[in-house]
Amino acid sequence: MKLTWLGHSGFRLEIEQAVILIDPWVTGNPLFPEGKRDEAIKGATHVLITHGHGDHTGDTLAIAKDLGIPVVGIYDLITFWQAHHGIEGIGFNKGGTVDLGGAKVTMVNASHSSSLDGSEGPIYAGHESGYMIAGEGRVIYVSGDTDIMADMAWMGEYHRPDIGILCAGGHFTMDMDRAAWAAKKYFDFKTVIPCHYKTFPLLAQSAQPLVDALPGVQVLTPEVLETVSL
Repeated sequence: MKLTWLGHSGFRLEIEQAVILIDPWVTGNPLFPEGKRDEAIKGATHVLITHGHGDHTGDTLAIAKDLGIPVVGIYDLITFWQAHHGIEGIGFNKGGTVDLGGAKVTMVNASHSSSLDGSEGPIYAGHESGYMIAGEGRVIYVSGDTDIMADMAWMGEYHRPDIGILCAGGHFTMDMDRAAWAAKKYFDFKTVIPCHYKTFPLLAQSAQPLVDALPGVQVLTPEVLETVSL
C-alpha cells in the first residue's frame, strides 16, 4: 500500500487494485508544485470526495473527465455533478460501503459543513463525511474536515482503523492538540498522518504538537508528492 500527499487534504492512495485520489485540489493549491499534475493523477482509478468545499473538490471534475474515471462520494453531490457535468459517479451515503478495486470504502460521519460556490451564494452539496478504507489487511480512517465528535467512539471500536489521516490545521477543523486528543481517546492508531495544515498562514504550520502528543505512534509528515509505504 502506498500513500502520496498532494498537499492540504489531497492524497493518492494505491491500495488493492485501486489508485484513489482523495480530495485532489491541485490547481491553485499553494503547496502543490506547478507542472506536477500529470504525475500526481497518472493511473488513477477513482476520485473520492469528503465534501463540497473548493479546497477539497478542486480538480475533481477535470480529472474525472480527463481520465474517464468515476467520482465517489455522498449521493447528493455526486448526482448533482452527474446531472450538470456529465461525469461518471458512485453516489452513496453514511453507513454504506462500496468496493473500489478490492478496497472496501465505508462512509462515516464528520462534523463540518459542505457546499459548492454559486453565483448567488453557497449551493447545497450534501453532508460532509469521512471514510474507513479497508484493504491489504489494514484499515485507514480518513477524517475529512471535522472536529472531535462522539461518533468517533463507535467508529474506532467498530472499524478498528490502524492508520489515521487526520485534519489538524485548526480554524476550520480540529487543531493538532484536538486531533491528538481524539486519536488517544477513541482510536488505537499505529500510524497517523496529519493534513489540512501549512497551506495558508491561518492554519497550523507545524505538526510537531501532534508528534509530541502521540508517543509510541508513528506520526508521518511527508513532503508534497513524497510517497510512503504503509
